[in-house]
Amino acid sequence: MACGSCGTTENGVPKGCKSNGNCGSGTCGSGSNKLAVFDWLSNMTLPSGQEKFNIFEVRFKNGRKHFYKNPDNLPITMGDIVATEGSPGHDVGTVSLAGELVKVQMKKRKITPDHEDVRKIYRKASQRDIDIWQKSREKEEETQRKGREILGKLGLQMKLSDVEYQGDGNKATFYYTAEARVDFRQLIRDLASAFSIRVEMKQVGARQEAARLGGVGSCGRELCCSTWLTDFRKVTTSAARYQQLSLNPLKLAGQCGKLKCCLNFELDTYLDALKPFPKQDLVLKTEKGDAVFVKMDIFKNHLWYTYKEERFKWFRLTLEQVLEIVELNKKNEKSVSLEEYEDDVEVPVKVDFEDAVGQDSLTRFDVPKTNKRKKNNRNRNKKKPARDQANNNSKTKPRPNPNQKKKPQGKNQPNQKSNQKPKPNSESRAKPKPKPQRNTNRPEGEVKNGNKLRRNNRNRKKNNPKNDDNSEKK
Repeated sequence: MACGSCGTTENGVPKGCKSNGNCGSGTCGSGSNKLAVFDWLSNMTLPSGQEKFNIFEVRFKNGRKHFYKNPDNLPITMGDIVATEGSPGHDVGTVSLAGELVKVQMKKRKITPDHEDVRKIYRKASQRDIDIWQKSREKEEETQRKGREILGKLGLQMKLSDVEYQGDGNKATFYYTAEARVDFRQLIRDLASAFSIRVEMKQVGARQEAARLGGVGSCGRELCCSTWLTDFRKVTTSAARYQQLSLNPLKLAGQCGKLKCCLNFELDTYLDALKPFPKQDLVLKTEKGDAVFVKMDIFKNHLWYTYKEERFKWFRLTLEQVLEIVELNKKNEKSVSLEEYEDDVEVPVKVDFEDAVGQDSLTRFDVPKTNKRKKNNRNRNKKKPARDQANNNSKTKPRPNPNQKKKPQGKNQPNQKSNQKPKPNSESRAKPKPKPQRNTNRPEGEVKNGNKLRRNNRNRKKNNPKNDDNSEKK
């Protein structure tokens, strides 16, 4: 991205800072480029007999801008680096605006051409002026670090946010934030002796500090105060109430700790939309009882009311219905119950996502995933009764003994293939066989584990000499 406000040119064409669209956040080498104005009157000729306006707007670090006269009628254009009058010495800045648009800016700030703040432009900055200016700018970070160390030793309740050197390097402005009044006379002496410069202390607010540091807001874009916003208007909680926002300080506060400036952006639109709505403290009188306001939807023109005695249920009403009830109450008449009004309200059907182009729904991750393991366990539990019944059937059937010989079927013997089975008598029931007693007198070396018994037997065979004689005879 090439912006003509950086001051560096090549063959008459501005180089630009090449910051890929981040000029608004103050990434230019000569300072912040916030509110860089395009002179749309540059191609227009002035009326006959009118001289060109000889006051220019010059930009410095952190978006600081001042107006300067050109008494020597120097050929100055936008983007030129000039040496201006300082207090004391001289400062170096970039011309940000020239021509008739400077009149508009001066009128906006209520500054006249004869004002004492309108100083002089000495000359176009030479190469020596630019070199001294760049060296002093390089010392700002180290000066800020050492200044914070001195501040910590003195134990002052203040925060040093930024340092700005003058163009000649003889003076530095220290920007700080503090909640209460601070006596920094000793701090000025220590800073002046440590850096051998003139020191100026300037207090800034939390919003100005956030604009100076920059950042990304909750909307995903760069902060408005660091890109384009210059006048910080007062923001109150009533702006959030008019927009039906929850008064949550974590959501309403910005990075500066104050209420977000964007709460004022759409406030006028909400105020216009709220004009036909009745006041929230208005009580509706019905045949069933008095109803009080709960909440509203400004864009759908829907309001929710509930009875004073029965606050557990809310009734949705349209704006026309509420105004109708208000008109009846003004005539000292009570309206019908809210239930009858709610039956006439047409609730808009929510349109679900339609996959017309092969896209996925934005709410596909909002649905909780079902646990497959629980489903499988449920299916197993359902199948358990059938398995148990099959196991019980298998236990009732006698298992065939492979060692037992099959008896030949005779005439008097019952047919085994027939499904009818003779009922056993109490006398013919088989007595349970006694369990064989375990031999507790085990020989030495015998262990319960079968693997260990096998190993012991192998070792005995190896150690027995009789086995060796038999193997030799074989």
